[in-house]
Amino acid sequence: MNAEPSLPRHHLPPESVAELVRGEGGPATLGLLLDGERSRRLLLLRMLDDATELGPAWDLLSAAQRRAPRVVDDLLMYPQTGMWLTTALRRLRGTLPQDDPPLSVVLGHISALAATAALRAELDFAIDVPVRHGRVPLPTLGCAMVPATEPWSTATVRAAGGRAVVEAPGASIAVPLPLGSPGPGWHPMRRLAVGPADQRLDVALDDVDPYRTYPQPTEPRPLSDEAAAQWRRMLEEAWQLLLREQPETAGAMRRGVLSLTPTPAGERFRPRSVSAGDAFGGIEASEPDDAVQLAATLVHEFQHTKLGGLLHLTPLLAPGAHEDGKVLWYAPWRDDPRPLEGLLQGIYAFMGITGFWRARRWSAGADSAVAHFEFALWRAQVGVAMNQVHRHPRFTQHGTALLDTLRERCAKWLQEQVPEEQTALARLCADDHVARWRAHHLRPPAPAVDEAARAWSAGASEPPASLTAAPAVVPNPYARWLDSLAMLVRHRLSDANEDRPWSDEPEKAATRVNGALPADSLLIAGDALTACDAYVAHLTVEPNRADTWAGLGRALALTGIEPTAARLLCETPERARAVHAAVSRAVGRAPDPIHLAAWLGSSSPA
Repeated sequence: MNAEPSLPRHHLPPESVAELVRGEGGPATLGLLLDGERSRRLLLLRMLDDATELGPAWDLLSAAQRRAPRVVDDLLMYPQTGMWLTTALRRLRGTLPQDDPPLSVVLGHISALAATAALRAELDFAIDVPVRHGRVPLPTLGCAMVPATEPWSTATVRAAGGRAVVEAPGASIAVPLPLGSPGPGWHPMRRLAVGPADQRLDVALDDVDPYRTYPQPTEPRPLSDEAAAQWRRMLEEAWQLLLREQPETAGAMRRGVLSLTPTPAGERFRPRSVSAGDAFGGIEASEPDDAVQLAATLVHEFQHTKLGGLLHLTPLLAPGAHEDGKVLWYAPWRDDPRPLEGLLQGIYAFMGITGFWRARRWSAGADSAVAHFEFALWRAQVGVAMNQVHRHPRFTQHGTALLDTLRERCAKWLQEQVPEEQTALARLCADDHVARWRAHHLRPPAPAVDEAARAWSAGASEPPASLTAAPAVVPNPYARWLDSLAMLVRHRLSDANEDRPWSDEPEKAATRVNGALPADSLLIAGDALTACDAYVAHLTVEPNRADTWAGLGRALALTGIEPTAARLLCETPERARAVHAAVSRAVGRAPDPIHLAAWLGSSSPA
């Protein structure tokens, strides 16, 4: 490729910084972020060329650039190209596992990029490219299917006189013209263009590029025509919704959302989506429940995209001089504790989600109860996350401005009226989530736990003061589905719209939500007294299950029974869980969980 004499120095004007700080960013600002990403990709490509011999691929890319510079620029800016560049450099430096595929296959992807550029530039050429389990992906175009006798091999892409083929032992697959057409042995990458001509979203539906999944590459998995048609329908509906309800965001998405990677559907109300700072403009998403969920997913991941672009131009956090990199925080949208960098990403993304539901609740019609609940839940959760780290010393000037601005906006949203039922449900779910997180991930000091166990066994009137010492964050890798109450609420509100008798058999509802207990369903159905009995019964069978301790506290609080035990279990369930286990080990039998919690909470405020 032709080397640029020097890369431009990128600068975001104050008005663009202000947009991004507010969680916004129009098309012009997205254009500036894209300019920065282009320079970053060129720099990474030069670093890769310096680190290894790219040979014929580099020469072919250079020829394509001379013939059709826009083609090469489009290919360079494709999200998966950015992901491949960083993956290749990290593999070369040994900072990624040296597993499959072999490094030669990773580096050989440059040849597939060069072949694609040359095909699109209508050059005559021949070049060897990687074969991955019988598939030959050509980025942005599609992939050829050839016989596979081994996982990794090579094929030859050649073009002459307006005809192109992929040649491998036992196969010669024609690349259909015009590019993007289907053909025997060839699966084209589809493009989805939705919306009116002047507001069109045009994205690649990428099911073949190995670097379309983040952060780990995966082999091509072509969609059926029926599945692709379903994605087109869903995206069309989601885009129309965004044009109506989030027109400014939609305008920016037209520049900043470039590819959509489909993955199989997951559990209802638990979509999975991923984006990566190295793959600006790319979104990986599971098949959505409906168009509203897909629209929310696009907003969520687009927030990550914008913040990732901003972080490539200006730091929001200073290096960890004030902490050793092991300090972890509560993220209300995650099961696991998060470092500050990850928490900031979540704050920015879920402010976007909160804004989405804020707009949605006035146009959702029959689904307005769900929209009110989502808005009430996420404004509370984002507020909690921001309050944890407000004035943290690692925030730079721009980082401080961003957090302060978002906190001010969230504070205003917290003053907005939401129907009482959805407000109460949101508060219940928010409080329950943090309690479950604490029960899973916080550990009181072991000597204090042992001292408390001895005091209980000796019949002491109150626990030792040592138990009130700050607990340590000890991530539990098995913590999952801490949002089970919120999932049950979504089922309940959705079922109400469809006239399903959810509350008639609430315990059956627990079978529809991974991680939910029958007691959780009883709690959401409003039968807190029966839920208490169910939580206690479950503790007799599985006393170390963290979720049960948190749920018992919430049920006790709603009944008004044993308020001291309720407060302890709602605010510091990790104490009851730890001491209960210690007493059980010491005396060979489990103490009554409610009596123990009441005793633990008797000495002083938690």
